[in-house]
Amino acid sequence: MSERIVRARPLALLQDDLVDYEKAMERMTELVGARQRDDRPDTLWLLSHPQVFTVGKRTAAEHLPDPAHGIPVIPTGRGGQLTYHGPGQLVGYLIVKLRADEGVVDYVREVELRLVEALARLGVAAERRETPPGSELLTGVWTRDTGRKIVSIGMRSSRAVTSHGFALNADGDLDPWHYAVPCGMPEVDMTSLARELAGPPDAEHVRAVVAQAFEAAPES
Repeated sequence: MSERIVRARPLALLQDDLVDYEKAMERMTELVGARQRDDRPDTLWLLSHPQVFTVGKRTAAEHLPDPAHGIPVIPTGRGGQLTYHGPGQLVGYLIVKLRADEGVVDYVREVELRLVEALARLGVAAERRETPPGSELLTGVWTRDTGRKIVSIGMRSSRAVTSHGFALNADGDLDPWHYAVPCGMPEVDMTSLARELAGPPDAEHVRAVVAQAFEAAPES
C-alpha cells in the first residue's frame, strides 16, 4: 500500500523567478524569524537560482566540483550534502512551524510524499526511499520506472520552524550534476521532468501542481 498524506497543512504561497542564492538566504532568514514570532503563516516560497553548487556540513572535499567549471560553491546550513541549482529547476523553500508531535525528519517525509503526489500529476511515477542501515541518506524523490533521482531535499529547523527545502529538476541543463558528487552518492543518476517525459514541461503548470500538492495559495 502506498503512503499518503493524512493531515492538512495549508501554506501561504510566495513566488519569484530567478533569485541570487545568497539574497534568497537573506530573505529566508527574515521569513523564518517572522514565523518564529507568529508574524506570518506557514509558507512555501517557489523560485529558481542562477547556477550554484551548495554544500551541507557533511560534504567531503573530494565531492566538490572542479573550479574550472566556473560555478560558485556556497556553504549552507541545511542538512544533506552537495546539490546543484540552476535555471529550469524549481526550488521550494518551506518555512513551517512543526507540530508538537513531529520533528524535522517527520516533516521531510511529508515533503517527499507531497512531491511524489505532484510528480504523479505531472506524469512521472515516483517514490521516496528508506535508507538501509549504514548507507548514505536516501532523502529525496526517485523515479519509479527508471530509478533516477529527480528531487533533492535538505532541511533544518530552528525553534521549531523549518527552513530550506527541495529542488525539483523540471527542465534545464543536467550536465553540472556530473561536475561533482551530488548527495554524497557517486553512482546517482540525476534526472528531470524533461528527461523523463522526453520533452520540456510547461513551467507554470509545474509550479501550479507543486503548489497544489502543498495546499499552498497566494496570501490574501
